[in-house]
Amino acid sequence: MKILDFSTSQFDSLDISNSWEKEIADFLEEWHSDSKDIVAQTSGSTGDPKKIKLAKSNMRLSARLTGEFFQLTPEKSALLCLPVSFIAGKMMLVRAIELKLKLYIIEPSSKIEIDENLKLDFVPMTPMQVENSKNIWNKIHTLLIGGAPLSDSLRKLLLKSKMYSFESYGMTETLTHIALKEISDDFFSVLPQIKIRQDSNQCLVIQTPYFTEEIFTHDLVELKGENQFKWLGRLDSVINSGGLKLIPERLESKLKPFMKQEFIFSSLPDETLGEKLILIIENESPISISFEKTSLSRIEIPKEIFYLKHFPRTESGKLKRKEILEQIQKPNIF
Repeated sequence: MKILDFSTSQFDSLDISNSWEKEIADFLEEWHSDSKDIVAQTSGSTGDPKKIKLAKSNMRLSARLTGEFFQLTPEKSALLCLPVSFIAGKMMLVRAIELKLKLYIIEPSSKIEIDENLKLDFVPMTPMQVENSKNIWNKIHTLLIGGAPLSDSLRKLLLKSKMYSFESYGMTETLTHIALKEISDDFFSVLPQIKIRQDSNQCLVIQTPYFTEEIFTHDLVELKGENQFKWLGRLDSVINSGGLKLIPERLESKLKPFMKQEFIFSSLPDETLGEKLILIIENESPISISFEKTSLSRIEIPKEIFYLKHFPRTESGKLKRKEILEQIQKPNIF
């Protein structure tokens, strides 16, 4: 672990022989160059992954908006445990620079270990990191979770902790989060200067001060007033079964209180229904499920159940739904 103290300009030297430290050094060099832009890779939230230019002035504005929300004043401590190859890591460095934070840096990993006596004011993590790093929860004042949805079991544990825990909504195109919510809330609230609406498919459309064009997402949402929304699921994962549209993420929220295992709803081709609803569970062997105890309606009960020993995931812990579905169609899935 090293310190980049932007409040005093006292920096531990970076070892560029380590790939993660070199990423930080390269970004800082790019940030302090004469160029007005930073090049970043999108994740595919709004279309195919691509490289886009992000204005440094907009990144500074985003950092200030986050700083105002979380009251990140100079000399407050923060941790960078996310890869700088992604926008979340880049923006953590920008926040530290712009807000003059004392930034502790550590190699990105699924489990985070920090010094025993260290106390941190602000830490962004993925759900996987949060899950695997319970030993440091008591050292964190404010936790920001992003990159993947939070499971019900982890949410319940966090609600019992003394941390202030928030979930974020955002993407590369929005310079990380444009909306935040405490983990006990259902609705995200957008940050100042952010405007939202729905398109004809009930997907979220975002207007930021960073770009003149609106950002059209594939995220199905429920709006509450002008500044709040509830995330329902992805348009591209909607299942059309017998003419009825089913949103997997909404069905999963109904079943989660009754399941310890990770799972997803998906579909397979069906001659009668077009698509038949299926349930895929991350487990080595079949388990007993009492669907009558859930709030799932008759049409929301899966026609077939599959089991996989391990679900493929992204670096942030997000389930790779397409790959999961592909795996159950192969023989010898265990």
